[in-house]
Amino acid sequence: MKPYADKEVWFVTGSQHLYGEDTLRQVAEQSQTITRLLDEAGAVPARVVWKPVLTEPDAIRRLALEANSDDACIGVIAWMHTFSPAKMWIAGLEALRTPLLHLHTQANVALPWDTIDFDFMNLNQAAHGDREFGYIATRMGVARKTVVGHASDATVQQKVGTWTRAAAGWDAARNLRLARFGDNMRGVAVTEGDKTEAEIRLGVSVNTWGVNDLVAAVEQVPDAEVDGLVEEYQDLYDVAPGLRVGGEQHEALRYGARQELALLTLLETLGASAFTTTFEDLGGLRQLPGLAVQRLMSKGYGFGAEGDWKTAVLVRLAKVMGAGLPGGASLMEDYTYHLVPGEEQILGAHMLEICPTLTTRKPTLEVHPLGIGGREDPVRLVFDTDPGPGLVVAMADMRDRFRLTANVVEVIEHPPLPHLPVARAVWRPAPDLATSAEAWLTAGAAHHTVLTTQVGVDAFADLAEIAGTELLVIDETTTTRDFADRIRWNQVWYRLAQGL
Repeated sequence: MKPYADKEVWFVTGSQHLYGEDTLRQVAEQSQTITRLLDEAGAVPARVVWKPVLTEPDAIRRLALEANSDDACIGVIAWMHTFSPAKMWIAGLEALRTPLLHLHTQANVALPWDTIDFDFMNLNQAAHGDREFGYIATRMGVARKTVVGHASDATVQQKVGTWTRAAAGWDAARNLRLARFGDNMRGVAVTEGDKTEAEIRLGVSVNTWGVNDLVAAVEQVPDAEVDGLVEEYQDLYDVAPGLRVGGEQHEALRYGARQELALLTLLETLGASAFTTTFEDLGGLRQLPGLAVQRLMSKGYGFGAEGDWKTAVLVRLAKVMGAGLPGGASLMEDYTYHLVPGEEQILGAHMLEICPTLTTRKPTLEVHPLGIGGREDPVRLVFDTDPGPGLVVAMADMRDRFRLTANVVEVIEHPPLPHLPVARAVWRPAPDLATSAEAWLTAGAAHHTVLTTQVGVDAFADLAEIAGTELLVIDETTTTRDFADRIRWNQVWYRLAQGL
C-alpha cells in the first residue's frame, strides 16, 4: 500500500481541437498510459489519478477549482501532450492553489525514424507544447516543479515521488494544529516567532493550553492502561532493572506511561499532530515528559522542546514526507564539537527527547537525574543513531519571512558514551565543520533542528518552493563567501516579492 493511500495527485493533459477527434482519443489513451506508469511506480507514494484531456479555458479553470476544494488532492501534474495554447491556461493557473508539477515528457521513448511523418509529429509534440505552458507559468509567476524525461524512467519517477512527498508535507502543514503546553523558555530569542504569520503563510494553527490541562489528563489515566503500556515497554526495550516490576524506581516508569497515554488522548481530542513542552512550566507534572515525547514522535507527532513550536512543525512535516521510507526524524540540537584536526564532528542530542525512529537497535529504558525543571528524575530511551546520510534543518522567523536552513550531514559511528544517558547522534557536516558552522551562524539558523535520515535536500527544496519560503542549503559545494552573498540577495528578493 502507498504511504499516502488516502491522497491523490491528479494527472491533467493539455491539448486542443485543431487536430480532430481521432487525435484527441489517442491523446487520452496515451495520457492514461503515462498516468499508469506513475501510479504503479513504487517511488510515487500517492495515487496518481487520470483526469480527462483539457482543451478549453473553462474546463481548465473548473478543474483547478475542483483540485483546490478536494481534500484528497494534494497536487496536480500537468503535461502538454500536443500544443495547448497557453492563453487558455491563464484563468486556471490563476485559480490553482494546489501544488503543481510540470512533467515534460512524451508518449514514446525512441523516435520511429523510418516511419515518422507529420501525423506523428502532430500527435507527439510535447517538446513544443510544454514550452508554451512553461512560458505562461513563468510569466504569471506560478510556483511549480519541472521534471523532464520519460515517465518510465526511474529517475523521473523518483523526482515525481520526492515532489509528491513535499506536496504531502504541504498538505499536512495546511491542516496542522499544534498544542503548546506552556510558553517558550524565558529569555530565548530563536524559539519565538509570529504564530499569526505562520498560519497565514503555512496554514499551521499554533495555540496554547495550560499545562494543568495535561496534569488533569494524567490523573485520569486508568491503571489498567498503564499496566498494558508498561508490558509493551518491557517487550520493546532493555528496561533498567530498577524500572522493572518490583524495582525501586518502577513508579517512575508507570508515571512516564501515564504521561504518554494522557498526551496521546489529549492531542487526539484537540486534533493536534504536534506539540511543545517546557521545563520552566510543568505545573503539577511530576516529571518533564521524556519517554512520552520520544514515543509520540515515533508515532508521527511533531515535537519542539522549550516551547519551540517552529521545530515541532518541522518534525511533523519531516515525519509526513518520510512516511514509508527507512530511517526516521527527530528533534535534534547541536550540542558540542569534536575539533581534532581532520576528525571534526558534531555531537547532537537533547536532554531527553530524541525519537527512537533514528535507530534500528534496541534502545535501553533508563531513569536519571535532570538538573533543570525541579521535578522527579525522568525516564527516557537511550540509544545511538544509525549511521548513514542525513539532513539537519532549522526554521527561524526573520520578521518578513520564515527561513529554512538545511545542512547535509553524514551520521557516523562513534566511541561509547557510558556517562551520557541520553539518545544521541554524531555526524560530519558538509562540506566541513568550520564552513558549515560559519554558514549556519551567518544564516541565523536555530539551535533546535529536525534531523531526518529519510528525506534529503530535494524534498525540502520542493516544499520551500510550494510554500514560497526561503531555503538556504549547506552542502559539499558551499563556500562561506558565496553563502553570505546568497543571504544578501535573498534579503532583497523576498522583500521585493512581498510587494508594498
